Amino acid sequence: MNMTSPIYSDPDKARKHLEKLLWPNGPFCPHCGNCDPARIHKLEGKSTRPGVYKCRECEKPFSVTVNTVFESSHVPLNKWLYVAHKLNSGKKGTSAHQIHREIGVSYKTAWFMCHRVREAMAPAAPTPIGGKGKTVEIDETLIGGKKTNRAYAKKEPPKKIVMSLVERGGKVRSVRVPSVTVKVLRAEIVKAASRKSKLMTDDASWYVRIGEEFASHETVNHEKDEYVRGDVHSNTAENYFSILKRGIYGVYHHVSAEHLPRYLAEFDFRYSNRAKFGVDDGERTARAIAGARGKRLTYRQTNTQEAAN
Repeated sequence: MNMTSPIYSDPDKARKHLEKLLWPNGPFCPHCGNCDPARIHKLEGKSTRPGVYKCRECEKPFSVTVNTVFESSHVPLNKWLYVAHKLNSGKKGTSAHQIHREIGVSYKTAWFMCHRVREAMAPAAPTPIGGKGKTVEIDETLIGGKKTNRAYAKKEPPKKIVMSLVERGGKVRSVRVPSVTVKVLRAEIVKAASRKSKLMTDDASWYVRIGEEFASHETVNHEKDEYVRGDVHSNTAENYFSILKRGIYGVYHHVSAEHLPRYLAEFDFRYSNRAKFGVDDGERTARAIAGARGKRLTYRQTNTQEAAN
């Protein structure tokens, strides 16, 4: 989608575009679920803002932003669509500082907008990746700042453990884990990947018992400089980590433990909807916006999490 499109400069055109994405079959009431066009009335008048409807079933007014991450925002919808496009048009994301400069809102507002869009990018009901005849690579890494980047730091900033499951030629699922143990990793792996899959990991001991539950399990020994043996490797997962870390260190610089899951959702979404699958920036943005339905994220929620960090 061209960034010169009027949906990024005209709030009314942005609203109509959002209605087209979230209401492909016409308006429906988010309060009671009514979708009968004969029982939904569009409110018009000088005192009514554009895009407001009233449900004849529950007698409540609504707009396309109700029950989405855009609800109760005073930021024009064209700016929301712009932010969604920015977060979906580059492999490494876009910082809130860059957003606040480009659309003319405060840094706090830009930061919150980015988190709302990330919430939309997170799968509402994720299905297991992999399956019969498919290969899933699993690896874990540490995410965190570096002492060398902090002028007065006396010790390394705390690291967060991230485990990613990458289906070869498919999607990725990433999760922050509190520790690397069989119990902790197994709970996440069996939830994220089909047990009919073939697993590829390094030779870490915690994967041995877990691998027994899957169709097959092959490993490579990194300690002995073995990284590829035929089609046995975890290089796809390593490549994904390179993109994730370049984004965290190069764009966001620091990510708190509380907000890390949303950043992981952002990087997972872009990777799972990449150009290799024929998904361009415009389509990726449209898919992210479609995920805004049925989700809410208030500033109180994000601010409380940040304060607890």
